[in-house]
Formats: sequence, structure tokens, C-alpha cells
Amino acid sequence: MERKQLASGVSSGPPPHGGNLIQEAQRFGLNPGRVLDASASLVPFSPPRRLRQALAEAMRSSALRDYPDRRQAALREAIAAWHGVPPEQVLPGNGAAELFTWVARDAAALGVSALPQPGFADYARALRCWDAASESVPLSLAWPDQSDPQPWPLAPDSLANASVVWITNPHNPTGQLWSRASLEPLLARHRLVICDEAFLPLVPNGEQQSLIPLVADHPNLVVICSLTKLFAVAGLRLGYAIAAPERLQQWSQWRDPWPVNGLALAAGTAVLADQQGFERWQQRVQHWVRHEGAWLQHQVGQLPGLHPRPSSANYLLVEGQASLLVLREQVAQRGVLLRDCRSFEGLGERWLRIGLQDRRGNRRILQALRRALRHQPLG
Repeated sequence: MERKQLASGVSSGPPPHGGNLIQEAQRFGLNPGRVLDASASLVPFSPPRRLRQALAEAMRSSALRDYPDRRQAALREAIAAWHGVPPEQVLPGNGAAELFTWVARDAAALGVSALPQPGFADYARALRCWDAASESVPLSLAWPDQSDPQPWPLAPDSLANASVVWITNPHNPTGQLWSRASLEPLLARHRLVICDEAFLPLVPNGEQQSLIPLVADHPNLVVICSLTKLFAVAGLRLGYAIAAPERLQQWSQWRDPWPVNGLALAAGTAVLADQQGFERWQQRVQHWVRHEGAWLQHQVGQLPGLHPRPSSANYLLVEGQASLLVLREQVAQRGVLLRDCRSFEGLGERWLRIGLQDRRGNRRILQALRRALRHQPLG
């Protein structure tokens, strides 16, 4: 849907996702190369050298000319070895979004899907592809300011009508991290549990809460992961699902013949096969999230009219005392994009999400916010 421009200069419709760099730069007459996109939640570092080398090697070889391996065998084996699961439980995809589409087809056949809200809008998009039934289940917008994993907040009664439950861990957009122990009972109560762990590798000690170890004993569990966030390769489009082999074989029959391109296969295989390098990269990313996240939360909390919520992930959900739409536009005019949260059901004009940057980028965000607040005080 095309977004219209209101007389005040505020866009009338929220973008369904963050990361709309080109469109937003054009809207404000800015050079995209000089815009800081904090509406997307990617690491602020260049991709690892091994990944860049793999891409260069693939370009010099026949990866562009030849059709990619339809079975994605090498990549599946590398992913499986990293997680300690059989390759048959792994299916790479054209980003996590493609895999949401196929798991939504399974969900549509099983009954009502429960979507905790606020939540990632792409789950509803995927369900609409199959005319699937869904219901929104509201989440509390208050949670403790602590780094330990929290218990799953929804009581069984609130999900009583649902055959399928969609989970994001850590949760998007709030950044809450839920414990594996509190999520596991859902597997006995629902016909299908879908857990999106796209941001989990970025969370310090986050993968201790992954549901992947439960897949072998629970054929009604699907875990979807992404390499986009961890390696800042959104343009490469690479994710994967871990689930029962029979389920993944069915998806393979439904999908396009070559869903993962040759460059993505080469890059993903290289970084996952280098397990020591992968682990060092994760440690670097998690150190950044721990220290920069706490620093930015404190700094934003000093700004008048803004209340950043505690987050375990590489983004902060910020509540305002009044509408933040004009503030977001004024910050964008200064070359900094923040996430418009109106597309998250249960949020609205008083909310923004800020993707964590390096210290220089975070200072730039704060400077843009301070200048905008001087011209447009909140409250």
C-alpha cells in the first residue's frame, strides 16, 4: 500500500517493516549513503572476513553461472554440525520470511493461530497467504529490568482456543527473553509451536534458551533462524528452519526449485563451517549488545518525554508521553531512521524502536533526538 503524505509532513501509514532505507531517503531528499538506518536491527560491523572471502571466491567461480544446489546439501550439513542436529532436520530458506510462508501453510491446516501482540507483522502476512484463522493475544507492556530470562507471560487460558502458537524469542519488538523451561509446556498443549529465534544468537547467553534441542522429541515444533541479523547481510537473504524431517520434505515439494541462490549458499556454508570463527564473531556481537545496549538505554532515558524499556536484544522499544510521529520525522530529516511502531498491533503513535548501533552511531541517534526535542518538546 502506498503511503500518503499528510500536511504536517508525517507519513500517514506505517511501513510494515524496518529497513526502508531507499524509500525513506527519497522521501526526505537525502543521500542513502549518508543515512543511519536504526529502523532495522542489524549488527553495525562489516560482515566477517570469511564471509566476504567466500562471496569473492564464489564470484570468481561458476556460482553465478550455474544453478545452485537444490538440496542445499553443504549448507545444511554446516548448519546441522553447528547446532548438533541431523541434516534432515535443517532446511535453508530465502531469509526467514520465506520459511514463515511455509510454516503458515501448516498452521492454516491445523486451526487457529495465536499471535501474541505486539508482535512481528510478517506472521500475519504469512497466514493471510493461506486464509488461515488467527487471533491476537495481548502481551503486557510492563516487564522487569533484568538480564535473566523471563517466564513466558501468557497463561494457558489465554491460548485455549489456539491450535498453533507463534513465538519470537527474544521478542520483537519488546526485546524480552523468555526461558526455554517456561516455553516447553506449550508443546504439550498445542498442535504446532513456531519459535522465531532470529535475534537469539545476538543475545548474551541467549542460545541457552533455544528450543532447538527439543525438536528431536517434538515433531510439532518448528524453530526458524536467520543469519541476516547476526552478519548484517539482509541483502543476501539467508535463514533456515529446524524441524521434523517429514515436515521439511513437504515444504521442499511446495517451494520454488531454487529458493537459495548460489552466493548465499557459498557465504552461509563458509561462515558456519568455520565454527571457531563463528564463535568468535558471536562473542564480539554479544559483547556489543551487552555494553552498548545498557549505555543507550541509560542515555535515552535521560531525554525528556522518552521512556526506553529494558531489552536483551539489539534494539530498544521506547515509549513517549505523547505521539512520537513528528519526532520520528524530524529525526529522519537529520539523516537518522527510527522504527515506526504503528505496524505492531497493540502499539501506536507513542512508540518507537531503535536499532542498536556502535558508539559513534548511537551518539548520532542521541544528537538527532536532542535537536528534534528542542524544536518539538513532548508532553
